[in-house]
Amino acid sequence: MAKHDYDLIVIGGGAGGFVSSKLAAGLGKRVAMIEKDKLGGECTLYGCVPSKTLIRTSQLAREIRNAKRYGLAIEPPPKISTEGVLPHVRSVVQKVYDSHLPDAFQKLGIDILFGPPRFVDNHQIELNGKRLSARRFIISTGSSPLIPPIEGLNTIPYLTNETIFSLGKLPPSLIVLGGGPIGAELASAFNLLGVSVSIVEKFERILNREDLELVDRLSKKMLEDGINLLTGYTPLKFSMQDGRITLALQDAKNQTKEIQAGAVLVAIGRQANVEGLFLENAGIEYTLKGISTDPTLRTTAPDIYACGDVVGPYQFSHMAEYQAIIATQNALFPFKKRVDYRDVTWSVFTDPEIAHAGLTEEEARKIHGDNIKIYRYEYSNIDRGKTDAAEFGMSKFICDPKGRLLGAHILGARAGEIIHEAQVAKSLGLPFYKLYSVIHIYPTFIDMVKHPAKLCYIDRLQNNPFLKILRRFL
Repeated sequence: MAKHDYDLIVIGGGAGGFVSSKLAAGLGKRVAMIEKDKLGGECTLYGCVPSKTLIRTSQLAREIRNAKRYGLAIEPPPKISTEGVLPHVRSVVQKVYDSHLPDAFQKLGIDILFGPPRFVDNHQIELNGKRLSARRFIISTGSSPLIPPIEGLNTIPYLTNETIFSLGKLPPSLIVLGGGPIGAELASAFNLLGVSVSIVEKFERILNREDLELVDRLSKKMLEDGINLLTGYTPLKFSMQDGRITLALQDAKNQTKEIQAGAVLVAIGRQANVEGLFLENAGIEYTLKGISTDPTLRTTAPDIYACGDVVGPYQFSHMAEYQAIIATQNALFPFKKRVDYRDVTWSVFTDPEIAHAGLTEEEARKIHGDNIKIYRYEYSNIDRGKTDAAEFGMSKFICDPKGRLLGAHILGARAGEIIHEAQVAKSLGLPFYKLYSVIHIYPTFIDMVKHPAKLCYIDRLQNNPFLKILRRFL
């Protein structure tokens, strides 16, 4: 008779939980996955899926309004109704949710259990009045919107990413608290759909993890597109006046101003979903920022691992999946693998996108000083940018003296797709200039990588000692 009910119990039915449970079941282990509410997690229900659906719809609205750029005349000028936008978003969420119902996991041999679990000790949990035991646990409970203690916020009907997609229709105007990825993406999308948007950010810039040069370009474009960017402002107090929400702000010089809108989106950050798990009963150390883990993703409790947003430091679905693979392997096998964040990559899906891999220029200079080489290329210089009327933006690649990538950053059309070629080269330790020798399809946006790689290749030739001597004789 087995000592425990399961070899592995995974707590959390989102991206990390899916990967952990499927991997363990594929290895022949007895697995259960516990979800408090609905399968899919933040990404499916409130994050990636609805936001990217909204963004795609907003881009289509922009293309319709700008049809003249493509030689199309629409007469009379179209009046775009947005009443069906949010119902469409919810229909796509439902479609994705339907693709991973409990039955699909049961067929893989994974028991799906619903309810709020609580730890009894490091091998037992209590669920719906019953006790279940496991040899190992993986916690992947995700994160939730962080609600700041701003005066009056609890007196207004504020929105978060968990509630904004449930609205009946788009608000006429929107204040976005926070200029991070969630705030910037949704502000950009709602602006394209005709909503009057203001972003309030306490720092002097939005997207403070991104390369400053590219953020400056994006910020200028946002301003040109009609977004009211209020950086360097601290929210002081919310109030309601004549059915509209008023926010009092203060800048670094202690000067105050007020802005108004029909709705407020709170997007200042995330907090780990740790409440109600009774983690202390298992000996797990944690804060609202996340569960403490070592480089193998083991918590402070023996036999319990954690992954995804509840751990951090990068709160992206693809990072949850990366961590889930490592946590599961370490939970099940004696040879431990450590997480490696040197090759983290992501994209913020503003209009246009900004993609990120490795060090920014600012970070690279702090580490390497001036011993770096930077290669830039403009979208306006590539033919696909001209054919697609997508000439705004730039790619930027930061290399060490040997031509190996320290960082890659792209602002422009399809940046989140284009960055992957540089990411592969960086992850595999390939010199950036080698990408120039790869055959690329013409005309494609990948020229935003190919041409900078060519510049790196030319640099290498010019610095080759043998060629320098040869040029002197010739």
